[in-house]
Amino acid sequence: MKAGTIAIGCAALAAGAALWTQAPKAAASVAGPGAVVHAQQARADKPSVPAAGRVFLTKNQQAQAMASGTLDRPVESLLAVDTPLHFGDYRWNDKGVPAGPTWIRVDLGSQLISVFRAGHEIGTAVIVYGGDNKETPAGTLHVLAKARDHRSSIYDAEMPYTLRLTDDGVSIHASDVRWGAATHGCIGVPRGFAQQLFGAAKVGDEVTIVPAGSRSSA
Repeated sequence: MKAGTIAIGCAALAAGAALWTQAPKAAASVAGPGAVVHAQQARADKPSVPAAGRVFLTKNQQAQAMASGTLDRPVESLLAVDTPLHFGDYRWNDKGVPAGPTWIRVDLGSQLISVFRAGHEIGTAVIVYGGDNKETPAGTLHVLAKARDHRSSIYDAEMPYTLRLTDDGVSIHASDVRWGAATHGCIGVPRGFAQQLFGAAKVGDEVTIVPAGSRSSA
């Protein structure tokens, strides 16, 4: 990600499926995975009614999302984010979501992170990620370690609420999420979101990082 530019993502319900799409660069806000879903429900294939701040997907929507590569597993509900998220914004709502496996999806193209538990989205936020000189790796990773008050020995920088993903230190951690910012390969998230995620995630949890320009970000 070059300074001053940002890939903008919004979530939409297209052809009855929840799809993440990429909008033009250099805009000022991004929308979370639940955005636009509520407004377009009438056009979907008998979608369920939103409840407690979330939108439930039909089996048909889940199937289409997986077939398109938008998701790699079924998701029962998304957060109902009805306004665009700006830099530093996030949503977290796990009320009523049962205990179960937690997994994290990071979409570099739309610059969004989503957290799921037991098949329900419980958190989403705008992120910053690695610049051209130190790109964020893509693929399926796992949380290797957690450190609430970590400080980078290489860059002499605080990395609160660190979830380490690679042996060379690439992590998800609290950061100054602002326009044009980049990291040294890590995924930076708003501090409040990082605190919530730190409490929800466990060592071993799966983290899928989708590269910019991939099918699911296009």
